[in-house]
Amino acid sequence: MNIIKEFKEFAVKGNVMDLAIGVIIGGAFSTIVNSIVKDLIMPIVGVVTGGLDFSNQFVRLGHLPASFKGNPDSYKDLQTAGVAVFGYGSFITVVINFLILAVIVFAMVKFINTLRSAERDAAVAPPPTPEDTLLLREIRDSLKR
Repeated sequence: MNIIKEFKEFAVKGNVMDLAIGVIIGGAFSTIVNSIVKDLIMPIVGVVTGGLDFSNQFVRLGHLPASFKGNPDSYKDLQTAGVAVFGYGSFITVVINFLILAVIVFAMVKFINTLRSAERDAAVAPPPTPEDTLLLREIRDSLKR
């Protein structure tokens, strides 16, 4: 029974639960970032670059099989057929996803650190001097005069 109790304490600890919540939110956040890149940023990049679609940029390394029945200019069709392709466009999209995610996480961490710093500064501020101490100081100063 000790092992079950120890495991329960471990699993319910704040750090483990925080990590689990972070992983779940991170997965959902990754989906949002992928959509931002795919649906918002890449179309703008395509317009700026004259209709260039990064997701379909590749170099075919292998030969087309005789049974190939797709578009030889389609990255997905070639991958489905098992043709060796160097998909640099897909890589560029993933790098853009990463950069956007890194900037957002950096901004969040910076914001949280600012909040913690303000909280720490408030905690470090000396407490107000008690009334009785102020009264004793006044008496002391009066006696000195």
